[in-house]
Amino acid sequence: MKAQFKYAFRAGLSPRMYAFAIILVMNLAFIVPGLLGVLPVAAMITGVSLGGTAIAVMIAFNIAGDISITRTIFTPPGAVFYALTPAPRRDRLIASVLTMIVMDFVTTAIAITGVIVLALNLGSHYSGMSLMEMLRYDTIYFGDIGLLIAGVLVAYLLITSVVFFCRAMRKSVFFSKRAGGLLTFLTAAGVVYGISVAPLLLAPFGTVTGYGLFFTVTLGQTGMYMYSLLLLIIAAVLFVLTARLIERKINL
Repeated sequence: MKAQFKYAFRAGLSPRMYAFAIILVMNLAFIVPGLLGVLPVAAMITGVSLGGTAIAVMIAFNIAGDISITRTIFTPPGAVFYALTPAPRRDRLIASVLTMIVMDFVTTAIAITGVIVLALNLGSHYSGMSLMEMLRYDTIYFGDIGLLIAGVLVAYLLITSVVFFCRAMRKSVFFSKRAGGLLTFLTAAGVVYGISVAPLLLAPFGTVTGYGLFFTVTLGQTGMYMYSLLLLIIAAVLFVLTARLIERKINL
């Protein structure tokens, strides 16, 4: 399993390594002088603007890195190499998903933290407060960060599970079908719609409002926890199905 993580890390590192290094150096180049109080206001504003752009750039390179990791499972020649190794393919799937999560969240979190520090430092210039005072003042708004991160993580796991499941379906069940691409698209649409319908199971915890074929479920705090659990269960089911497909029927 350790080797599987190493291979996944190598596959996803190169597309994002240079972008992450440049963004980190750029943020430090604005943050350090800003904390020392030697950075002009115009440079502070420029740093905040560049930091915001860096988040979008980092996300784009993370997507490229995730695609590179995914190709080692479903696309030759990398996938052929890993298919010949004695390790179960489900281990490769687990390593790929966890590596994607760690690399995406760490790089994006650092980029976001950089722009937050730059923005607070700029705000401290106009408010007359120090950066530490700004941080203490804004702590009241950070109370739900843990819950927000957990929600983003659950959503990320669900999206990743849907993508891997659809790729596995394309490379297995629909591989020899003439309309395999269309069938895969319909499968993806069906899975997404099924996920949108699943919250109906939480109707006892909230209020359901219908809009034709779609609806919204307004949930309280307890209902939100149940909703997160439901999404985790759906992601787990898709993950198990994907593991079975790539273990038995995948075509390269």
